[in-house]
Amino acid sequence: MKWEDQLIKHLQWSDTIINRKEKEGVARKIAAMAKDGDVIGAGSGSTVYLTLFKLSKRIHEENFHIEVIPASQEISMTCIQLDIPQTTLWEKRPDWTFDGADEVDPDHNLIKGRGGAMFKEKLLIKSSGKTFILIDRSKLTNSLGSKFPIPVEVFPPALSYVEHELRKLGASTITLRPAHGKDGAILTESGNFILDTYFSYINSSLEQQLKSITGVIESGLFIGYDVNVVLSD
Repeated sequence: MKWEDQLIKHLQWSDTIINRKEKEGVARKIAAMAKDGDVIGAGSGSTVYLTLFKLSKRIHEENFHIEVIPASQEISMTCIQLDIPQTTLWEKRPDWTFDGADEVDPDHNLIKGRGGAMFKEKLLIKSSGKTFILIDRSKLTNSLGSKFPIPVEVFPPALSYVEHELRKLGASTITLRPAHGKDGAILTESGNFILDTYFSYINSSLEQQLKSITGVIESGLFIGYDVNVVLSD
């Protein structure tokens, strides 16, 4: 017996979608790539959200079968809303993954994590045969960190220790990300805090240096990953 889940049935994106026309275009490109039987990892963010609608249209019009592994609860609920079958990393490995990014440099290094799901997003990318990063041109940058801070996911009791270690690494500004719609700090998909952290210089070793701090679960820095960047027209 199914729930009469009106909340999920009428779910909408939680914020205004910026550059929606460009994102719709890149969403169509990625949805057109899906083949019958694909297991697809889906990251988080508004471009991923829009892509699910394009995939759902193909599923119902062309009668083909895919399964999606979502990185966030919001994307999972959207799959339920659109009647897109889901699976998990316990059961399947993604044939490919699609996701967005906050910043992309000329070498395809990334900053991600404004959606608070960077741990699961990184796990999907590492698990996938191929990854597509969907962006509009506003996300391109010559130098990572010029537009957005690096999100650092922190186990809550380790907050003060991690702050101390981040400053030792050269962090110039550290902010505990506040929530919208609740009092206090935002929690990630895994129930941790996020520290939005600025560094004056980001080198190739910084991702591993951040990860080596006890209490850091993950960061939104993606250096040297084998990803394909897909731009809107």
